This record gives sequence, structure tokens and C-alpha cells, in this order.
Amino acid sequence: MPMTSDQIMRGALLSGVINAIINGFIQYFLLRGTAPIPLTLDSISGGSHSVLGGAVLLAVSMAMILTAVTHFTVKGPKKPFVPTTLKLVIKHGLVTFGTVVAVAVLWQWVFGTVEVGLAFAVILLGFIAGVVAASVNYLTIAEITDSGCS
Repeated sequence: MPMTSDQIMRGALLSGVINAIINGFIQYFLLRGTAPIPLTLDSISGGSHSVLGGAVLLAVSMAMILTAVTHFTVKGPKKPFVPTTLKLVIKHGLVTFGTVVAVAVLWQWVFGTVEVGLAFAVILLGFIAGVVAASVNYLTIAEITDSGCS
């Protein structure tokens, strides 16, 4: 019996919350001692770290990895990994990259360089991780099980 859209949504939200908490803790240990941290920088050089610059790598890697992991954890009939989920891995990575970079560029253009504390940086990165995890989980399951996104 195929999963309903509500069942997929509940599972995706749970995945998002769990990933937000776990990645928030990881980011805390990576960033502690570096506050204040710029939210964005007016440069694309790799010399300095910014919150949204780090969010690009976090979000893209999560989107691609979680798409593949979701395929292998779904029970029951599903579409094959190649080409269906492989296309999704690439699509989710590119869409996530474009979205996070666009948000960072627009933020920098409108507000300039704003420094934030460790707590705000960790919460923002955890939130981004949660949104990416929930979205990717929902979209992947809906696509590979023919449950639809309606």
C-alpha cells in the first residue's frame, strides 16, 4: 500500500527536526570560539568563513547524501536508483546550491556584512539543515514511490 502524502509529510518533518538538532550541535562544536561570525561576506575568496558560506556546503552535501540514503531506506516497491534517484541527487544538489547562494547574495546586497553571535549562527545553520532534510526526504519519497506531491 503506497504511503499517503500526510504520512510522507510527518516522516519528513521528523527527519527535518532530527537533522536540525544534530547539525546544530555539530555546528556549535565547529564554530565555538570564532564569534562574532559574519553572516555573509562581500567576497568569494576562501580566506574567511561566513555563516551562509558554510551553509552552502552543509545544505548541498546534505541534500545529495540524504536523497541517496532515503532511496535505500524506503521499504516496499520503488523506482530504481539509476536513473530516477540519481537524477534526484543531482537535481536536489543543484537546486539547494542555487537557493542558498541566491539568499546569501541577496542578503549581502541588501544588508551588507552583518556579524552574528555563535548562538544565532548555530540556530540558523540548524534551521537550514532541518529545512533541507525535510524537503529532500518528502520530495524523494514522493517521487520514488509514485505517491505524488499533491
